[in-house]
Amino acid sequence: MNTTTPIDRCFVRLFEGLVHVRECAEVGAQNSPPLYLMHAGPASARGLEPLMVALRARGLTQRMIAPDTLGNGDSAAPHPEQPDIAYFADSVRRVLDALHIDRVDVYGAHTGCRTAAELAILFPDRVGSVIFDGISEYDGELKKQILAHYAPEMKPDEMGQHLVWAFHFIRDQIFHFPYFMRDPAHRTYRAMPSNEHLHAHTVDVLKALTTYHKPYLAAFNYEPTKRLPLITRPVLVLEADTEPPHLKSAAAQMAELVPESKLVRTEGGVEGKAKAMVEFLNQGQGLFKASKKDIGSLEKS
Repeated sequence: MNTTTPIDRCFVRLFEGLVHVRECAEVGAQNSPPLYLMHAGPASARGLEPLMVALRARGLTQRMIAPDTLGNGDSAAPHPEQPDIAYFADSVRRVLDALHIDRVDVYGAHTGCRTAAELAILFPDRVGSVIFDGISEYDGELKKQILAHYAPEMKPDEMGQHLVWAFHFIRDQIFHFPYFMRDPAHRTYRAMPSNEHLHAHTVDVLKALTTYHKPYLAAFNYEPTKRLPLITRPVLVLEADTEPPHLKSAAAQMAELVPESKLVRTEGGVEGKAKAMVEFLNQGQGLFKASKKDIGSLEKS
């Protein structure tokens, strides 16, 4: 971790219990709203730390806030037995209230994109700009398979089988999508992450073993093609070179659905994403005026 970009950790209390938050303070006296980052399933906001470091290195001065979603990481479990994305969006509103924050720019990664979208739809007065990093829809048959097999309910096993399951669950998602379809047609061709990455994300899943599936299933049940046209805020859609094929191919389609959006293709992994995000956010929160036909391309920095 880059020690020049300190990331603090704290908890805020909702009626469900404690929500674990990573935070990077703003740099200097700024009037811009914070950037609220929503992580991908199934682990925690730990996975967003490299992006937060890269954003600060690129000159982003906004305060950054990255909570663990209810049911993930070190946050409390969701209250409903079967929560939907509207519930998770409302939980973000309540986190903002607990932190005394009126308005934020929002970033969502993969499953976090759905919550970011719904937050902008339900509470547009709380949202400046929206950034989607890996949003897609699945055809009917694939969606049925994902809902049935992607996020099984788990509990501790007397023989410790859940420990082995959690490690393979994290590792297999690197190589295939969906991870349970282990054949050449579903290879993602991504590089194996470090042992430290696999360990940390496996531990995060084990922390929330009995609830990790709830935000996942809410995200998979969400219908972005029906909801994205309702967004009235400026939107940046990232098409990153490091994403699996199904997410890269879906980016342009998702951008077309949003009335005021911009699609940017990035190279260089997290550094490329940070460059695109900083350029977008620095144009002025809520003042971005690009057409959804405006397709940019950023070179690897």
